[in-house]
Amino acid sequence: MIVSAKKVLVAAATALVLLPVSVLAQATDWKEIAKPPLKPFTIAKPKRLTLPNGMLVLLMEDRELPLVSAFATIRGGTRNDPAGKTGLGTVVGQAWRTGGTKAKTGDELDDALEARAARVETAVGISAATVSFSCLKGDLDTVLSAFDDVLRNPEFREEKIAVAKNLMNTGIARRNDNPMGIAQREATKLGYGADSPYAAVPEYATVAAITRDDLLSWHKKHVHPDRIVLSVVGDFDATEMERKLRKTFGTWAKGPALSEPAAPYRKAASPGVYFVAKDDVNQSNIRLVHLGIVRNDPDYFALEVMNEVFGGGFSARLFSNVRSAKGLAYAVGGGVRSDWDYPGLFGIMMGTKSVTTAAGIEALLTEVDAIVAKPPTAEEMKKAKDAILNSFIFRFDSKEKILREQALYAFYGYPTDFLDRYRAEIEKVTAEDVQRVAKKHVRRQDLAILVVGKSADFDKPLSTFGAVKTIDIIIPASGGEKMVAATDTAKASGKALFAKVVVAMGGAEKVGAVKDVATKAKMTAKTPQGDMEFELSTVVVFPDRMRSEIKTPMGAMTQVLGPAGAFVLSPMGAQDMPGSMRDEMAKQMQRQPIFLVQKAGDPKLAVASAGKEKVGDIEAELLDVVYDKAEVRWFVDPATGRLLRSSHSGVGREGPVKSVIDYGDYRNVDGLILPFAQEVTQNGQKAQSSKTTEIKVNTKPDASLFERSAPKSS
Repeated sequence: MIVSAKKVLVAAATALVLLPVSVLAQATDWKEIAKPPLKPFTIAKPKRLTLPNGMLVLLMEDRELPLVSAFATIRGGTRNDPAGKTGLGTVVGQAWRTGGTKAKTGDELDDALEARAARVETAVGISAATVSFSCLKGDLDTVLSAFDDVLRNPEFREEKIAVAKNLMNTGIARRNDNPMGIAQREATKLGYGADSPYAAVPEYATVAAITRDDLLSWHKKHVHPDRIVLSVVGDFDATEMERKLRKTFGTWAKGPALSEPAAPYRKAASPGVYFVAKDDVNQSNIRLVHLGIVRNDPDYFALEVMNEVFGGGFSARLFSNVRSAKGLAYAVGGGVRSDWDYPGLFGIMMGTKSVTTAAGIEALLTEVDAIVAKPPTAEEMKKAKDAILNSFIFRFDSKEKILREQALYAFYGYPTDFLDRYRAEIEKVTAEDVQRVAKKHVRRQDLAILVVGKSADFDKPLSTFGAVKTIDIIIPASGGEKMVAATDTAKASGKALFAKVVVAMGGAEKVGAVKDVATKAKMTAKTPQGDMEFELSTVVVFPDRMRSEIKTPMGAMTQVLGPAGAFVLSPMGAQDMPGSMRDEMAKQMQRQPIFLVQKAGDPKLAVASAGKEKVGDIEAELLDVVYDKAEVRWFVDPATGRLLRSSHSGVGREGPVKSVIDYGDYRNVDGLILPFAQEVTQNGQKAQSSKTTEIKVNTKPDASLFERSAPKSS
């Protein structure tokens, strides 16, 4: 029977009339809206089985989509990197997959997997490594075979190791460009101790020390079935999947017993005030830090609520009081953090204007005292619990997310019902519990206060808060020529050789009279696309100003080192150079022969003979020259005193660079004997050659050339 639309509307209207007025009334305030209680949240349980070789397997069926994912969690992380090879675990994680297997290169694996919209990935974290895959259900057998091959038979090909190491070197070169990154890195050192593996930072030397044999040894030591938790989730039958996994991994033999000492960390923080100078910023990055807890601490659930009250979100005390009420922070937050099998850190982070640095620290310390002294109000407790429990649903809104969490419980030895208990444990936390754990775990007397910023702009000196310890963040050089413990004989002969170079350049009086030098040159640079020709105009004003304008077929770019700092000028305007580029440009200035000769009487200058070496047909005498933080080795013609070659270690866009410059075509320029030809090699590869077309001395360049609004030179 068909019911007309008119009859339906009449029936609906009649039903509305019969409803109570209270139901039809519209709320005028959001507080009048009744919120139903949270529905029961059932945690799906994986099927657990242990293979005879000790591999623990977790299986969870999920038929929503025709996909299968798996991840093997393996004991062994970067905290186990051997001394002198910090970064090994990270290189393993990157080159494991890209380096391919004995059967296929990484590129061949890419092609085979991409054709199936599948992936196999590897990574190494602080305490564990992972190998994972995802694929369509129909491609499971093929991808599982590739996953097994990557897991057990990595080849770690040299070219992919080189790529991984170059990526790490690039990160090292640029790590001081980001003030927030500096603050996080140095705060971690203060919390765990600079020598702790949990705070270890790769350096050029430690990355360079890593070899393919190290990666193979790492794999042989750590990757065995009895050190793995394998989790599989997706569209499959658990019984059939168990059969596949037993067939694939069942004959894999157990590994040898392995006992690794616990990675050490400082048991108590190093309280005090710490400062990192960063003069090219107008805001301060502040961290307050001391040791936190392991996640299995009985106070974990109460601390979860305390963290939310204290610094977890928009309604937390730090945000409400420090940012909103006092207007002192761009960003602020913090709490007592935990990790699975080692302590996290109690930490507060804050970004504020340079001129409110001290006020910001005072505000943070006020909140630290308050969370200990003042228990949360009923409203704070309700907001905190609601925020935690409402977000809990979204943290585990898929079976894959649940399985990943369950795999971590199994891997680190937590109770299987830890996740099931989470909601109930949060709900029963009281305000008294929050104050109790705050008193125990928030320890002002243990706090290390770290500031990264420009001290000249601070509203009060940092010494207001105690004795200040300055942290040196200079990146250690990658090696190269260094004057290390030069003998008195080497210093004396070096001084004589240096004097010979001065004479060959035109004499001390002539070189000393140089105030500025302007050069123009035509250069050819080696690029991946082939040789590129460009013009270079450079103006140097001794001792601290340099302007280089490069004209290429794609346009012009100018780099400036001057009183306003170091910056790049382009059609888009002026942009500050990253700190690593600025420092390298300053060193470039200090390596110039005229600069060094003019510093002959400066106690910062040190010279020493360093032996002999052939340059072409000439047996050159080597002279190490160091000024401040710049180092260079000169190769001197003993007959004429002229520089045949110089070499130095620096930092490029991709990390450390060993640069060698060969000089030729010496000419007289107003009494100075200067080279008009240069050939440059970097890391053993030809990089560029230049022919100087013009050199002018003491032209008195306009000071505006070194300012941010500098005009373009002709």
